[in-house]
Amino acid sequence: MFNGLIAYLDSIKARDPAPRSRWEILLYPGLLAVGMHRIAHWLFEADLFFLARFVNHFARFLTAIDIHPGAKIGQHLFIDHGFGVVIGETAEIGDNVSIYQGVTLGGTDPANGIGGKRHPTLANDVIVGSGAQILGPVMVNARARVGANAVVTKDVPEGAVMVGIPARSTLVDATEYAREFVPYGTPCSESFDPATQKVELLQCQLEQLQKQLAALVAEREAAIEPAPRKGRSRA
Repeated sequence: MFNGLIAYLDSIKARDPAPRSRWEILLYPGLLAVGMHRIAHWLFEADLFFLARFVNHFARFLTAIDIHPGAKIGQHLFIDHGFGVVIGETAEIGDNVSIYQGVTLGGTDPANGIGGKRHPTLANDVIVGSGAQILGPVMVNARARVGANAVVTKDVPEGAVMVGIPARSTLVDATEYAREFVPYGTPCSESFDPATQKVELLQCQLEQLQKQLAALVAEREAAIEPAPRKGRSRA
């Protein structure tokens, strides 16, 4: 258990340059919210719904993070800052997922009145930027990035970068930068600032278009280049 906690703290430190030690991370509200959710979820699974809700509400009072006791959460979930995060009952979160403040993993109202699966599923290594809303029983596949304030209502492909309302995939593929963790859900540069997100994304798209144009020009030049003349053979 102790080794598991150390691994969890180290996983957060690897994704957040702010803490100087593991002791600082122990004070993070996201860490407390996830820890108390583990207790609430255990009570929920044991059909002790009132006690599960009590722990849930107490955790929300302390952290301003609302995780329904029924939500299923994998290992090393990092909720950075966390204020205003809401995770619904049937949400499922994989391993090494990062969520920033103001994110909602919300549900849809079933037309038939039956609950069922109403909330999103986040696969491993997903990053959800601040203020993003992921609504309904959609699947956000592994290594996808959801930019700040995006609204996702459809499945997200593996490695996609989603921005806008409604969210759409950008020209930047997460596979190009998945070697290292990129904060705030967007990969534009190592010095990415969420305050300049739109400019950063346009720069990313421009860079991708320039690469594609250069490749097309090189291909065209290679196609029209005349074949070298063969020397005359001597009798």
